[in-house]
Amino acid sequence: MILKDIHKNTKVNKVEHIFIINPAAGASDSTKAIENAIEKSKSASVCKVYRTKGPGDATAFVAEKCAATSSPLRFYSCGGDGTLNEVVNGAVNFPHASVGCYPCGSGNDFVKYSGGAEGFLDIDSQINGTECPIDLIRAGNKYCINVCDFGFDTAVIKTMEKIKTHKISSGKRAYLAGVAKALFNSMKTQCRGTVDGEVICSGYALLCTIANGNYVGSSFRCAPRSKNDDGILEVCLVKPVSRLKFIMLARSYARGEHIGNSKFDDCMIYRRGKHITIEGGSDFSYILDGEVVNEKRVAIEVVEKAINFIVPRGIPFLTEKGPQFMHA
Repeated sequence: MILKDIHKNTKVNKVEHIFIINPAAGASDSTKAIENAIEKSKSASVCKVYRTKGPGDATAFVAEKCAATSSPLRFYSCGGDGTLNEVVNGAVNFPHASVGCYPCGSGNDFVKYSGGAEGFLDIDSQINGTECPIDLIRAGNKYCINVCDFGFDTAVIKTMEKIKTHKISSGKRAYLAGVAKALFNSMKTQCRGTVDGEVICSGYALLCTIANGNYVGSSFRCAPRSKNDDGILEVCLVKPVSRLKFIMLARSYARGEHIGNSKFDDCMIYRRGKHITIEGGSDFSYILDGEVVNEKRVAIEVVEKAINFIVPRGIPFLTEKGPQFMHA
């Protein structure tokens, strides 16, 4: 595996700063734009770039790099939530590694926790960012940083995967196209689910989100109360409803106004917990940070303070104690 130095006169630094670029993320390859942004920054001399070769390569590269040294490493995921997921899964068992995000994918949901993509697109703010310990979701033998979900959302993501590379249907547009298709053929999913031993579903669900972050699907605030450092996961299960009622409730759900809303009383189950189990039918699959996993059963748990996430200098970061601003 080859690391490309962005600056020919790279200085020796105690921390390695490695930008991992997924050329397949988003509507087009962002490699040149990211390299140009690094070149123009004050931090170019300490930055390196690695360009992934295909699915799973980011995880393999990060894990191999971490295993080869005990020196501090910072990996900046350049892509969407799926790329961030791969980087996290490579770094999670190495305490000398931290993970950041330079969002340039079709979905950039996790960074909305801290106000959105804009604050993460300044290279110098990234390099001078603060490492904050956050929780992760463990689903089987994989980790998830943002949201694990299934049901209606699974059908949406499968449609997105087919069309997200088209410029006119990337990001939110791709998600809405997936929603439109799912309305016709994915209004219920067979499943049995428990939260800390309590059965919350034993039949069918429309959708279910298990959240560490706040957003899913580019702009849907599925878990407005979530804090990613409190050791608790937010579980929201919506029972099957008619298409008309779905359309009537969609705006409130997108705005994060569903919890405590009387309109959802007869169709939503909301819990906070540490251990969740899900078992589906023969064709069941679930989503980890936007990536489809085709498994019938999964045991899910929160792993407290599992990884250090890099919050760029000057942007707010929600903590269990309230918003904090990151300084150099």
